[in-house]
Amino acid sequence: MLKQISVFLENTPGILSKFTKVLQDNDINMRALTVAETADFGILRMLVDKNDKCVKVLRENNYLVSITDVIAVDIPDKPGALHEIASILGENDINIEYVYSTLVRQEAIIVLRVDNIEKATKILEKNGVKVVKSQEF
Repeated sequence: MLKQISVFLENTPGILSKFTKVLQDNDINMRALTVAETADFGILRMLVDKNDKCVKVLRENNYLVSITDVIAVDIPDKPGALHEIASILGENDINIEYVYSTLVRQEAIIVLRVDNIEKATKILEKNGVKVVKSQEF
């Protein structure tokens, strides 16, 4: 299980630059990210190399931050790889709330927010899927 940091950002020019400057100035590296947006704000979801420090720094800089448990799995870089994961979880009555991807050490990784992380992790591992541990990310 990994800790995902979500941050609410205004949907205005320069906000992302200001946000990433705070991370840069504090030597925090984003390993994965996705942004969902509306007309007024965006929700940036990310995995970073220094979770505790990142949360502390962002709160000190008045960002609205939340922490969410997610899982990440290695997937082969081939057609149907996500379908396999979605099928395993769906057949076991686990809902995928959202998903995004990244590359770590040249390996394709998908990050999943599911409704039952413990069950999903056990089922995926039972089906031969490599679940990424926090120290590997």
